Amino acid sequence: MRLDRFALGPVRAAARSGRGMITSEAERAIDAAFAGPLPEAIGRSLIEHHVVERVAEGMVETAADEGFDADRLKQLVDRIRQSPGVQDWVAGDEGRQLTSTLTRQLVESAAFKQALEDVLSSPEVRAALTSQAAGFGGEFAEAVRRRSRIADERVEGRARRLLRRPPNGQSVSFGGFASRAVGLVVDAALAELAFVVVAAAIALVAALASGLHSGWLAGALAGAGWLIAAAIYFAAFWSTTGQTPGMRLMHLQVVTPDGMPPSVYRSLVRFVGLILAIVPLFAGSLPVLFDSRRRGLQDFLSGTVVIDSDTPRT
Repeated sequence: MRLDRFALGPVRAAARSGRGMITSEAERAIDAAFAGPLPEAIGRSLIEHHVVERVAEGMVETAADEGFDADRLKQLVDRIRQSPGVQDWVAGDEGRQLTSTLTRQLVESAAFKQALEDVLSSPEVRAALTSQAAGFGGEFAEAVRRRSRIADERVEGRARRLLRRPPNGQSVSFGGFASRAVGLVVDAALAELAFVVVAAAIALVAALASGLHSGWLAGALAGAGWLIAAAIYFAAFWSTTGQTPGMRLMHLQVVTPDGMPPSVYRSLVRFVGLILAIVPLFAGSLPVLFDSRRRGLQDFLSGTVVIDSDTPRT
């Protein structure tokens, strides 16, 4: 034993004398490492490997398992979030870059896309979008009706002043010139659309025998077809509900003296009167501006009136 201590004595003495030298060299090496790109490399590695998120999740799970007070944990997080140093870092370039990176990774993740798809395809969102669209359509239609009725009063008032006729307070219960014009435009567009669809289908079949008819014959057939289609469109709606889609939009209704929708015969007569009123540059509709019940040529011929369903009946 004495021989061992004697033999190892020089080694131990050298180790004790070199301890300070090793410590100082280690400190210089660490300082040199942190003065170089090592901190930035560590920061990038922490972000790329989601170390902060993993550590935070582990802390929360451990705290929950050990019965740690959730309120204290929340207070700690709030103190860190409200720290001036943390706020300055978040407002700086590094914080914005980190936020941008995390946001991009979140948006591009499969979990976020799946969650977004589930939300957009949910019945609640579809119902909300449908309700919003219906509400917008209702507001738009109400605005059109309101402006049309204002135009009815203004045009009729100017026409009566021009002829020095007193205003008629009872005329507001009937469809005015502007309101009827808007409804007629909507109905003409719908009738034209229906005719185009039907005519296109017939044209496809007739194309098999395209060499059997001339250009004038095709034009005559198209004109006659449009007239028949329009007559069916207006007569069908007038004789059933008293309203075409355009009139329903404007809350107008065609009725007979007994307050009922006109018959098919009356409706066809009214359609003929409508065509006659349009041909001379709508001159047949001018009586609407002066008549006490706002009747046009088509109304005089068929014995009908156009009432405003929004106005209470007396």
